[in-house]
Amino acid sequence: MPLVQNRVVNVAGHKEMSILNKLIWQVEMRLHQPVGLRDLAQVCAVSPYHMARSFQIAAGLSPMAYLRARRLSVAAGYLARGDQDVLSIALDAQYNSHAAFTRAFVAYFGVTPQSVRHARSVHNLTLMEPLKMQKEMIVDVPPPVTKTRPAFRVIGLGKQASFDDNAALATLWQQFNAREDEIGDIIGDCAYGVCCAAGEQGHFRYVAGVAAPSDAGIPAGMEEIALPDGKYAVFTHKGHIADFPKTVYTIWNKALPDAGLEPRPAPEFELYDKRFDVETGRGEVEVWIPIQ
Repeated sequence: MPLVQNRVVNVAGHKEMSILNKLIWQVEMRLHQPVGLRDLAQVCAVSPYHMARSFQIAAGLSPMAYLRARRLSVAAGYLARGDQDVLSIALDAQYNSHAAFTRAFVAYFGVTPQSVRHARSVHNLTLMEPLKMQKEMIVDVPPPVTKTRPAFRVIGLGKQASFDDNAALATLWQQFNAREDEIGDIIGDCAYGVCCAAGEQGHFRYVAGVAAPSDAGIPAGMEEIALPDGKYAVFTHKGHIADFPKTVYTIWNKALPDAGLEPRPAPEFELYDKRFDVETGRGEVEVWIPIQ
């Protein structure tokens, strides 16, 4: 693998850039400057929540985790060249001491900066290259419908998931379908896939369940999610469920900003009703994104 260069992704000339492309551009421009999530969000003209959620869906990690990985990868290239001392490289990567830089470097690469300098090579390191927009993930998504929904409660089976964890989520739904009758009274005839508690490395909590009354008990091994009242942008995925990740990717990185909508920090959810055929995996699925 060649040494990482401080390359800038060439997207500045585009009239319309996705949030991902805007953030990548800003990160590359600020690798050697102090910057926080709010700073990046401000220059990209979105809220910190919108930026974090969009980027996690597109890249599988948080914007700040990506920034740290890019800084350490560029630093590894400088170490391998051997033309700067370690402290200078550490300061350039926005670490205030040799010790802090070494801890971060070892935590990310599993080797010390000194070992890379001694080897004069990064061939054994997994470097974070500048990300690029996955154009094949952008699909046609109908404009959203704005709806207001009262607070409700979902009971179901949950697990930690990631945005490329479709097989595991399919298994979770099978497990829930086999136990749905344990809940007793439910509200309506819809099923809900709720995404909440997104973490820094792109993971989140996913609950497959149904709406239940406030006094419904929680069966052993299940959990509940309370969804607040508020306004939602409702998008519709049409086709096979295998293409659903592309719809979600497009919603967060293109469709929401194109519609001029700003998400609010609350759980989003998928709504499955009679329009979706569980047996074939085809039909329509609604994606409810909470908005300001």
